[in-house]
Amino acid sequence: MPEHIRRRPAGAALPEDAVEGLHPVLRRVYERRGLRDSGELDLSLRRLQPPSGLADLDRAVRALIPALRAGQRIVVVGDYDADGATATALMVLALRRLAKAAGGDPAAIESFVPDRFSLGYGLSGAVVERLRPMEPDWLVTVDNGVTSVEGVAAARQAGMGVVVTDHHAPGESLPAAEAVVDPLREDDHFPTTALAGVGVAFYLALALRRGLEADGGLREETASLLELLDLVAVGTVADLVPLDHNNRILVEQGLRRIRAGVVRPGIVALLEVAGREPTEVTAADLAFAVGPRLNAAGRMDDMTAGVDCLLEEDPQRARERAAGLDGLNRQRREVEAQMTEEALASLEAQAEDVGLGVCVAARGWHQGVTGILASRLKERYHRPAVAFAPADGGRLRGSARSVPGLHMRDLLARIHARSPSLIECFGGHAMAAGLTIESGQLDAFRRAFAGALDDALGGELPKLRLETDGALAPEELNLETAWALRYGGPWGQGFPEPCFDGVFRIERAKELRGGHLRLELSNGDGTGPVFPAIAFGGVERGWDRLQGAVHAIYRPEVNRFRGSVELQLRIDYLTAAG
Repeated sequence: MPEHIRRRPAGAALPEDAVEGLHPVLRRVYERRGLRDSGELDLSLRRLQPPSGLADLDRAVRALIPALRAGQRIVVVGDYDADGATATALMVLALRRLAKAAGGDPAAIESFVPDRFSLGYGLSGAVVERLRPMEPDWLVTVDNGVTSVEGVAAARQAGMGVVVTDHHAPGESLPAAEAVVDPLREDDHFPTTALAGVGVAFYLALALRRGLEADGGLREETASLLELLDLVAVGTVADLVPLDHNNRILVEQGLRRIRAGVVRPGIVALLEVAGREPTEVTAADLAFAVGPRLNAAGRMDDMTAGVDCLLEEDPQRARERAAGLDGLNRQRREVEAQMTEEALASLEAQAEDVGLGVCVAARGWHQGVTGILASRLKERYHRPAVAFAPADGGRLRGSARSVPGLHMRDLLARIHARSPSLIECFGGHAMAAGLTIESGQLDAFRRAFAGALDDALGGELPKLRLETDGALAPEELNLETAWALRYGGPWGQGFPEPCFDGVFRIERAKELRGGHLRLELSNGDGTGPVFPAIAFGGVERGWDRLQGAVHAIYRPEVNRFRGSVELQLRIDYLTAAG
């Protein structure tokens, strides 16, 4: 077996009472992910962590309940990615329902998503000025705000109350809001720090409903907030937060509601425009069909279009809005392809090695696509990558993507500590971050980035490791296994979709449009059944030149084609078998 392919350890055996009726392949997969008992397999809502432990949650409830009852104007301030869009829609819907049930005014609840290009990220003084004509009494941030010290101060000076909900790391001090709800606060006691922004928003909504119920403040029956779990599922998956047990519950419950038709018309429309069947939806459909189309609004235009699609109640208008988002996503793909081509040409023209990290910038690049470009370069070169595009005021706005073992936000923090004037602002997570610099500081940043990487990595990149769940026996390669794996998740960040490795023989290979490969694979000795397989991007990776015996990493999947259902192997990696 190639040395860079590593099989996950088998793990401790699950107790028999936990695995009764469980497919044996799925049992092995769970054990390799460290699941230990039946409780970790239980994805019912009774296992969901209660809101208690989230710092300032009670303060947020005490601040907002009187506002809801009095019909005060509340503006939800969101973010321009899929997590921010779903969090914005969820908070607007929840507050409107609770306001109506509490005798308030649902029409007093509005939303605002700052434009990526003119206003940037988060609640800033400029955003507060834009909000003045709306005359809000309260601002509720979702998926942003924990570092908005100046923005919150400006809002309060303008007479607006502020409740912050966020899931990003705080700065040196918290903003002076009426409440700051963020599981990453040092004084927070919530059992997990993995919530997405939409997850934090959902917990605030639950706490508000509970608070209204406790003091008899619900004057009429209101729809269950659990109906909003479809939004929680989309935002959680799209934001690539770790799918720990609590997040798996949130996502699985959202998926079950989507399959059952308890779903926003906009989510149905986004699935359908991508050719996905809502009644069979999986987390992968949210990640690769819904998420990119929502994100396209924030990348290419204005995330208000994404929020409007999620808030739309009329199915036909939802389809029209989804079609618009699909068009933006196609436009994004074209821009991404051009930027990737230019970046690769620039890097390949360099005489020297790219070093421990990749840092690229060019005039004419689109700010909204730098994150995807950085991801592409990280995958291509197997090292951290930063991509910059021009912004207003002679600045460069960049996106950074990391590799396992290197915390990108912490790396930027170290650069900032060493050279405080180099980075104007930054934020993010372990694997992804954003930053802004002066355009004249690009070379200085490249040097600082290279130096910080050298210190953090000891001059050596982490070795490329491809993890699998081991081999499948020939009799396990069937549709039954594929169905079990399809619905055995939800799979995602921190709880990866199962993949397996083994030796096969290429019987036939055909290049498809777009550089993909259609393969027919037999067992390594050329005997037994022939399995259809698909390798996306296989030509670019040079797999079209492989013949005979190969070592493959693959995922058994259910493939529907012209009314038939068959097993298909999705190829993640191919190399000659040695």
